[in-house]
Amino acid sequence: MSGSDEDHRPAADSAVRRAPPIALRQFVLKLHSRCDLACDHCYVYTMADQRWRDLPRTMSPRVLEATAGRIGDHARAHRLDRVSVVLHGGEPLLVGPARIEHAVSAIRQAVAPVPVRITVQTNGLQLTEAYLRLLDRLDVRISLSLDGDRDAHDRHRRGPDGRGSHDRVAAAIHRLTTGHPHLFNGLLCTIDLRNDPVDTYRRLLAHRPPAVDFLLPHGTWHTPPPARVPQPGSTPYADWLIAVFAHWYHQPGPPVRIRLFDEIIQVLLGGTSRVAGVGTSAVAVAVVQTDGAIEMDDTLAAAYDGAAHTGLHVLRDPFDTLLDLPAVRQQQAGLAALSATCRACDLGRVCGGGLRTHRWAADTGFDNPSVYCPDLYALINHIGGTVRRDLALLSGAAR
Repeated sequence: MSGSDEDHRPAADSAVRRAPPIALRQFVLKLHSRCDLACDHCYVYTMADQRWRDLPRTMSPRVLEATAGRIGDHARAHRLDRVSVVLHGGEPLLVGPARIEHAVSAIRQAVAPVPVRITVQTNGLQLTEAYLRLLDRLDVRISLSLDGDRDAHDRHRRGPDGRGSHDRVAAAIHRLTTGHPHLFNGLLCTIDLRNDPVDTYRRLLAHRPPAVDFLLPHGTWHTPPPARVPQPGSTPYADWLIAVFAHWYHQPGPPVRIRLFDEIIQVLLGGTSRVAGVGTSAVAVAVVQTDGAIEMDDTLAAAYDGAAHTGLHVLRDPFDTLLDLPAVRQQQAGLAALSATCRACDLGRVCGGGLRTHRWAADTGFDNPSVYCPDLYALINHIGGTVRRDLALLSGAAR
């Protein structure tokens, strides 16, 4: 099945075809295709799509400069007020400081006069003081992966030699927060149900992150995530997140931003979401692999081999070409592109069907609710009830 294959539902497909394309605003550059960790829950190396084995280890200067030029052309053609670029991998810092500096300089120069917000997503092992000084000079924000305390983190995030990485990551975060706190973009934590939710949250807070992303482990209907079984009333991931939400929501003082909770509340109150997996806002992200291939969301590697493939390449194709592909139109069509189950759901507009990757099933493609559907419904329903109750109290107090 190719990356552009979709279900054929006449009414929904007609709405998808009519929907005007939305310009890309975020570009994920895979600077290095390998990693210095061997995390057992990584969608790049441990799941359905194993094409990473055939990719060049690093993005060549020619591909990088072509990518920067394509981003600039797209941003100016669509008169964007800003774009976001994420330096990604594998582990992007493995390319070395000189290539990081070249990448940032080439991107900013090619995209000018449009402002560019550049972030590096790293596991932290290469984040030395010298690297931090460079990223500070280049004004590059830093996001790090951390799953909680030593036991929680090292259960999954180990090196090829089996050695845990927690202490080295914690040391990198300490260097960041003590010397360059303004560069700290946030922490990414993959949920493991074996870890106590509130303790995990407190462990992350100890590093003083400006934001935390709690990530559901990648899985599909074909290969379900841990403990996600098709039993009525089973909502283990919602239960875990609701425990965190209760602590976060009722904590005195300004809370750290938890993007999942913030975006759900934003959509419940009538706004739009800025993250994939919540709401029905159009997907506006492109991924460029080390070989220059233009792809869709790379978490689709968890679905099937080649799920993110488009056949496009930065040396040949402008990014506008990506917007013409049926699969991309599908991801930009909002509620009309969701399964019949999601369109009929009272929370479908808020959930948005969940992350596209998590809807995959071998027999029906992406025409399904998320494999996390019961959890998402329970979580959104709980958050909605909490917010509505407090709004009612505030309204009564104001009378």
